[in-house]
Amino acid sequence: MTAMAPATSTAVQARTKRNGQRYLRPPGALPESEFVSRCIHCGQCGEVCPNRCINYFGFENGLTSLDTPYITPREKACILCMKCGEVCPSGAIQPVRRTIPAITEGVRMGRAQVDKQLCLSYQGKTCGVCYRACPLPDLALRVGMLEQPEVLDACVGCGLCERSCIQMPQAIRIIPAHTQTGEVL
Repeated sequence: MTAMAPATSTAVQARTKRNGQRYLRPPGALPESEFVSRCIHCGQCGEVCPNRCINYFGFENGLTSLDTPYITPREKACILCMKCGEVCPSGAIQPVRRTIPAITEGVRMGRAQVDKQLCLSYQGKTCGVCYRACPLPDLALRVGMLEQPEVLDACVGCGLCERSCIQMPQAIRIIPAHTQTGEVL
């Protein structure tokens, strides 16, 4: 399985580079094509965000993304407050209740991926920073011996693990849902 990890990572990086920077859509966002067609560029999601993690594209990601909201988890991750879906007037971002079952069912921003070659815990040093940052510990991310992180099915891709990683480059990254063609998270 580790032999496939670099190829998978390279394929995702290639798709991401073709589409511009690696980014996430806000929690509750519809699938990419539907999201882009329904977003009315009103900016309300970013205004209500208490963490100020929502930014808006200029021309750097192409004309179809112009003025649409995005999150760059390494800069500032989503805290899953779910306020953006409450104010979205077009339904591009669906409302999701702020409960663990509703979030794990209704949020698909992406999925964390651990690079064991970079992760300190897999190099024999305990770390666990990503686990302590996770808002869904033991549901989305758990740790084993030496606090080695393992991503679980309930990972919603909020990016708090990536944001907290002390490695440079980071050992855990969110692979955005919109770059995973044909894959259900």
